[in-house]
Amino acid sequence: MTPTDTTPATRPAVDPADGAHPAPHVTHRVTNQPPEREGVNEYLDHPVLREAVHAYGGAWGEDRLVEVGALVATGDFQRAAELANVHEPVLRTHDRRGNRIDEVEYHPAYHEVIGAAVAHGAHTSAWADPGPGANVVRGAVFSLFAQVEPGHACPVSMTHAAVPSLRHAPSLAAVWESRLLSRGYDGALAAPGSKPGVLVGMAMTEKQGGSDVRANATTAVPAGADGAFLLTGHKWFCSAPMSDAFLVLAQIPGGPGGTARSGDGAPSCFLVPRVLEDGTRNVFRIQRLKEKLGNRSNASSEIELDGTVGFLVGEPGRGVRTIIEMVSRTRLDCVHGSAAGMRQAVTEALWHARHRSAFGAALVDQPAMTAVLADLALESEAATLTSVRLAAAHDGESEHDRAFRRLATAVSKYWVCKRGPHHAYEAMECLGGNGYTEAFPLARRYREQPVMAIWEGSGNVIALDVLRAMGREPESVAAFQAELGTTAGAHPLLDAHVARTRRLLAEVAGADPGAQQAQARRVVESLALALQASLLVRHAPSGTADAFVAARLGDDRGHGYGVLPRGTDAHAILARHAGA
Repeated sequence: MTPTDTTPATRPAVDPADGAHPAPHVTHRVTNQPPEREGVNEYLDHPVLREAVHAYGGAWGEDRLVEVGALVATGDFQRAAELANVHEPVLRTHDRRGNRIDEVEYHPAYHEVIGAAVAHGAHTSAWADPGPGANVVRGAVFSLFAQVEPGHACPVSMTHAAVPSLRHAPSLAAVWESRLLSRGYDGALAAPGSKPGVLVGMAMTEKQGGSDVRANATTAVPAGADGAFLLTGHKWFCSAPMSDAFLVLAQIPGGPGGTARSGDGAPSCFLVPRVLEDGTRNVFRIQRLKEKLGNRSNASSEIELDGTVGFLVGEPGRGVRTIIEMVSRTRLDCVHGSAAGMRQAVTEALWHARHRSAFGAALVDQPAMTAVLADLALESEAATLTSVRLAAAHDGESEHDRAFRRLATAVSKYWVCKRGPHHAYEAMECLGGNGYTEAFPLARRYREQPVMAIWEGSGNVIALDVLRAMGREPESVAAFQAELGTTAGAHPLLDAHVARTRRLLAEVAGADPGAQQAQARRVVESLALALQASLLVRHAPSGTADAFVAARLGDDRGHGYGVLPRGTDAHAILARHAGA
């Protein structure tokens, strides 16, 4: 057949409205595809988050949250999130003249996203304006931004978490804290005092040690009357290497621990500026960027320190103690981030199901799909309530608050973050082939969710930390059990699970260390589910709470999503996920 052939099989259709112009061929018409999910309000259309914020003292932040909810739902912001991940950071070790510069170049969209998050206080607003509900509101703002673009949340979280550690060095805090609390952002490397605000990162782990920071080999030697030290060593993971300063663990040879060799004693904590106060660049050699499974917007790197200037934070040899609250705060943000990811997964899956038909009905009305969506929504609701409850515990400063958050943060970090990847996969499957492509955000989300379970302690590290808290801080167990006691008698399945959990705790407490470790994950899972079920019984509609308790604690509970108890009103559960 020649190009000029006009047989009926190839002749273009004629628009009956005007016979002169061909109408679009039928194969070019887009039908049965959902519209773009834009113009909603991610806060107002998320009743679970909004109700939790109000329940835990954050109602005063309503206007701010509504503003952020509208911003992150715009097409422009979503496009910026996409561009920040499509155009990956690029390492520039040298300029074209051969000078060592160690800069990471980001796409402008990344700066747009992180600048907006900082401007709305997603980083340090709870420290800048402390008071009832401050961490609740800050956590909700952080979650709304992380729901759409998770990569930038890493430096935002580390900056938030660095504040309490920095306060262990009052002279440094006097200079740096106001910089951290500022809502200005400039991604360029410059003297910290000349910038509208700064971000702080971490460089803790080394290739030979990982979570065992006592094996760190980086050394720090005194270098003058101003309290400076010179650090030499290598860090295996350094996230957000364009941050303005980093908290770094290093050994002081001959210092605490009574050893003259690095790596044998307890490490100390140091603040390492990226650029010194006079504008001189500190020695901060970026060896390479990590090729990560997850987000591509934020760079993670390996770095070399070689006579790098740092300032002691806290007591010598007490570096772990100095950063311990920083770890708690970043673990809290892992829970926020996982819950935000679940919310994104539910909204994308439900939006698709409500706007796409198959076999004569909308997908959302197909019983098998309805059950899966409702189960995903249950998991999202439980994670959201858990994250807000933990934030509220960080607002309180009573002995009970501190004891509760000590155990509950670790328990929730383990469980909620581990649920994230499977949750993202099930949601991605709801979109079918669309979900499996990088053009839709769930592929990006599926790649991202595992990092929350790994960062700040992978599963075994967290489970062992729970055992440590149980043994050394029994008041944390008492506070956790008091929390569960608020719903005693409200649901028989929950009561039975709590009773089993208490027996398990007693059994583990009396076991030898090896047996304790073997049961650690079982203990953490049991505690986590008890907390989530208790929160749903307190705050969710009875139908939602009953479905969660039966599906997660009942004898016939399923091992995958979509296995709901008989009689569950799945559409009622989904109704709480408006805007999706």
